[in-house]
Amino acid sequence: MDTAGTPRGPYAEHDPHRTPTEAAINRLVLWNIDLTLVDVAIVTRDAYADAFRMVTGRPLVKLAPALGRPDSEIVFETLAVNGIAVEDHHLPRFLDALAVCFAERRGRLAKEGRALPGAKDALKAVSRLDGVVQSVLTGTIKSNAVHKLKAFGLDKWIDVEVGGYGEEVYPKATLLQVAQGRAKARHGAVFTAGNTVLIGDSTRDVQAATIGGAAMIGVASGRSTAAELREAGADIVLSDLSNPSEVVAAVARLTTPADRTAH
Repeated sequence: MDTAGTPRGPYAEHDPHRTPTEAAINRLVLWNIDLTLVDVAIVTRDAYADAFRMVTGRPLVKLAPALGRPDSEIVFETLAVNGIAVEDHHLPRFLDALAVCFAERRGRLAKEGRALPGAKDALKAVSRLDGVVQSVLTGTIKSNAVHKLKAFGLDKWIDVEVGGYGEEVYPKATLLQVAQGRAKARHGAVFTAGNTVLIGDSTRDVQAATIGGAAMIGVASGRSTAAELREAGADIVLSDLSNPSEVVAAVARLTTPADRTAH
């Protein structure tokens, strides 16, 4: 890396005139969204409360904590802790209502939420790595994930069609493998633990990477501490995303075969 911090060698920026199909895609970087890239908790809670009222006809008393879980799990627990006997129709109805209620509030995201420090610059910097495609592995349903990214101008570096989302009722580790399969179908490369990195803030993310087959960069910007992320097995732990060069170096280290062997 040169003194100006511009990536060179395996970090080299793609020629802007090359199309994605002309570039050899051989690295997959999956980002968690909430508390890794953005914090929009206030808007999310309001959308959940409105969706709960739409589906049950009752006010929301208690919202189940996210704890790195998908919306599908949060919905089931929220219904249960509010005394609703859960039936098969509840989940699809609730997720549909949540999509509507969140979309109605998307104008509040940038005003009442925030992108976490360094998020935009980190995404931009990682996008310059040779052969990289970036997407998300998130508990948020797809439509809401897109709103969150767009509200802070983060979507331009994300291939949303490759990601894994909260309406897909899989464990997160399985969802990671689903995302790898989508990336293979879209870009023609095989993605494994040797060239896939998950970047997230929770020990659940670390567990998903370990089981699903990806290297893991833990970011201590959420509810899990740096020590907890290390204990869970994260390959590299960062305090935050404020140093883009540090993020790029971590991704490169974990997706370059020689460096992975050394690691």
